[in-house]
Amino acid sequence: MAEHNDLGKLGEKLAKDLLVAKGYQILEQNWVCGHKEIDIIAKDGDELVIVEVRARRVQCLIDPEETVDKYKQRFLIWAAESYVERNNLDIDVRFDIVAIVIDKNNEHRIEHIENAFYPMLH
Repeated sequence: MAEHNDLGKLGEKLAKDLLVAKGYQILEQNWVCGHKEIDIIAKDGDELVIVEVRARRVQCLIDPEETVDKYKQRFLIWAAESYVERNNLDIDVRFDIVAIVIDKNNEHRIEHIENAFYPMLH
């Protein structure tokens, strides 16, 4: 398996473990809709939380959360709308990012950014 795939799987495991420790209920992992995917879908109280996991090695010049650009945000909003519609949910939706920096020994720094971005009204 490619090193970036290993890094992604490790990042998603670390993110899931963090969310579970915070009391989140994990509903889905790697939920796919067409060619779009949501890393983690969870419930935090009365909110549905769409979580984008970004893991990077320490030598990267950009923080992981900075890689969630406007295009990626639109994609996540669209995928979240599809999930809510398919499951006939009436629930508030929040978009979080879990940013992880991992060194060569798999030691890591993890940051959970709640309300990382908001859907734009259209």
